[in-house]
Amino acid sequence: MRLSRYFLPVLKETPREAQIVSHRYMLQAGMIKQSSAGIYSWLPLGFKMLRKIENIVHEEQAKAGHIAMLMPTLQSADLWRESGRYDGYGEEMLRMKDRHDRDMLFSPTAEEMFTDTFRSYLKSYKDLPLTLYQIQWKFRDEVRPRFGVMRGREFLMKDGYNFDLTKEDALHAYNRHLVTYLRTYERLGLQAIPMRADSGPIGGDYTHEFLVLAETGESEVFYDSAVTDISLGKRDVDFDSHDQCQSIMDEFTSLYARTDETHDEALFNAVPEDRRRVARGIEVGQIFYFGTTYSEPLGATVDDGKGGQTPVHMGSHGIGVSRLLGAIIEASHDDKGIIWPEGVTPFHCGILNMRQGDDACDAACEDLYQQLTNAGLEPLYDDRDERAGAKFGTMDMIGLPWRITVGPRGLKDGKVEVTSRRTGESEEMSPADAVARIVGVYAGL
Repeated sequence: MRLSRYFLPVLKETPREAQIVSHRYMLQAGMIKQSSAGIYSWLPLGFKMLRKIENIVHEEQAKAGHIAMLMPTLQSADLWRESGRYDGYGEEMLRMKDRHDRDMLFSPTAEEMFTDTFRSYLKSYKDLPLTLYQIQWKFRDEVRPRFGVMRGREFLMKDGYNFDLTKEDALHAYNRHLVTYLRTYERLGLQAIPMRADSGPIGGDYTHEFLVLAETGESEVFYDSAVTDISLGKRDVDFDSHDQCQSIMDEFTSLYARTDETHDEALFNAVPEDRRRVARGIEVGQIFYFGTTYSEPLGATVDDGKGGQTPVHMGSHGIGVSRLLGAIIEASHDDKGIIWPEGVTPFHCGILNMRQGDDACDAACEDLYQQLTNAGLEPLYDDRDERAGAKFGTMDMIGLPWRITVGPRGLKDGKVEVTSRRTGESEEMSPADAVARIVGVYAGL
């Protein structure tokens, strides 16, 4: 993409309404524009990042055998009355009536809708196990929406629902989701710690939420520092293996990690003193097992193969896709702007032309742009007739992992400058070597 042809409304001033880094930088980098309290328009750079994160979530769900679909954002109140949650959910649910005076609601979650889909089409134990999911917009009418996309009223969320014959099978689905989520966060350059949590209005006996450590986190967390040393890395995972998924679950949850809502001081004190940590965390996902809480009242049963009917065991699993974007920025930034991880970045590399209109500089930049594009990467070429300081400022703010700077002085020696946004280190090399360096970085991901 050529920056002269892109819509990137970067702000020079610091927005007064932004209280945390991610909100400030998303506004300054031209990623979002507030429409009303807690509701945002996603401008091209923000929308591009949203889709990048969404694609990674889809890929990891597919590896685990989960099946994508899409539910409506507007739901009938009848289903919620059938499950018993309509009156008890609270004022966060946006309720409305259609022109026929029927009660409707804007989906805050979708347990009822997925359960209704299951009961409509699936009747036999032979259809199990099954996990369906969607990535869809949700609305929760927060009393005090704040912190940009971190606590907005409208948000993009992946919510999945497993249907299993037995509790044992459903707990395997629970463990499987823990593994898929950890793999997802690692690909996004995040270290998310699974912590026992309160189930809230979703209900259920088993639940873990995933928190990214950040000073602006809404939850106080207590954890054993050893938990941050564990990584799935490049491990091959057999998602059908109960033993392997249980083993990974045990590995990540055997060490103490709790939010302030479930903190057990006695257990925390049993952790070696030099490994006890207290910090703040941003919730980026949660998994639940709730058994037959929804299947019984909604009649989601299957033939058990023995002549009887049995309600299916269920769980739900959510990832805040739009919230993840804010969490990445909170975890990866400096005083100049965003620092995108190489695994998820809007553009793989920036090309900065120090003297637009100079024949040699223009030709070198065009050649770099074409070579990187032909290699399957997405470069962002700053071809604007703009002063160098403004170009550097834009590149630093939007946080692309790598930058190639092309200037007339370096080109006289056959050199361009390659800079890592994360470390700030620069190295001069030939344009061909610069392309090879950038291509090599992403080839390993």
